[in-house]
Amino acid sequence: MARKLKVLQLQTRYNAADTNSDLGEQILQGLPADRFEVINAYLEGRPADDAIAPAGRRQVFFEFNEKDMSGLRLKVRARLLAFCREEGFDVVLLHRFKAVNLFMHLNKKLRIARCIGVSHGFGEYDRFYRRWQAKRLIDERWRFVGVSPAVVDYLVSLRCGFTPANTLAITNALDIDLAESLQLSRAEARQALGLPVTPVIIGAIGRLVPIKGHTHLVRAFAAISQDFPHASLAIIGGGREHENLAALVAESGLQGRVHLCGTQPDAMRYVRAFDIFAMPSLQEGLGLALLEGMCGRLPVLGSDIPAMRPLLLGAGGRLFTPGDVASLTQQLRASLADSEAERIEQGERAYRYLRREHDIEDFRRKYRELLEGDQLLTGSSS
Repeated sequence: MARKLKVLQLQTRYNAADTNSDLGEQILQGLPADRFEVINAYLEGRPADDAIAPAGRRQVFFEFNEKDMSGLRLKVRARLLAFCREEGFDVVLLHRFKAVNLFMHLNKKLRIARCIGVSHGFGEYDRFYRRWQAKRLIDERWRFVGVSPAVVDYLVSLRCGFTPANTLAITNALDIDLAESLQLSRAEARQALGLPVTPVIIGAIGRLVPIKGHTHLVRAFAAISQDFPHASLAIIGGGREHENLAALVAESGLQGRVHLCGTQPDAMRYVRAFDIFAMPSLQEGLGLALLEGMCGRLPVLGSDIPAMRPLLLGAGGRLFTPGDVASLTQQLRASLADSEAERIEQGERAYRYLRREHDIEDFRRKYRELLEGDQLLTGSSS
């Protein structure tokens, strides 16, 4: 019997709110216990004391603080070096820049046979010093994954060690059957979120940070609110922009029409509360929330950015210029002008696209092959 492959999956921060849609969790679900021994670890954060640990899974929470994670991160490096030497990993799977950068340095000493860095978005290597480090530290042990072809194009274009031979796209996917089993009914979801019983609710899911573009969505809704008095807007998510958005809602006189629902565990449970799904992000690696909207059989509209454009076109959604309130207003107006029957058909078309193009088993297979394979990668796949 072949020896199990020992894998460390390292993520930057533990987030209890999105356990079922988390990319790392989706990968873990596809790694059979008879072939892989996996330790799932987090640099920062930990679950609540009363949280139930997943059965049969080893988890490590390093609980480094902000000071530990800044500068040269010498304390972090020393602890990870000792941990990895003790465990003897065959493969490390690293999510986001901090984890990847740490192991670019550490693996010069550890010499783990395969290091896989997953990039979830753009901009991580925009700084010259980060590109210089990558060019100096990337060697034949490294492979890289972009969560969309657009992210791969970004990495390769930097010309600092990411190449078509060591970098591929594994497009984010959704466990559709699981997501549908968790979804509340329309009435249940609206009640749980405290939303009104109105004919049409435009919904969005995402962290309340500037790059997610929620300010533009509120302004666009304000522009058409008088023409569609039966419509409301609801945004699920928390973050530093909450107070600014609440002030904008009040300034626009939209109290009772715009609902800031806060952070909700497994936000995809509530997607059926909406009739239209909007994603106004200025930048995304892929836009998993957009897939969650499709899973709710909703018509979708979103920013015309490289990572989201093929998803929206494939699903028959509407696109608008990122950060352009007038363009977003136009598409919101068109969506609200559709009949209920038209919206239902658009939602079914988006759902069929999701089933066809973002199959979770294909996603998991690609990660299994990447973890187990020794052959050189010869290009991107979506």
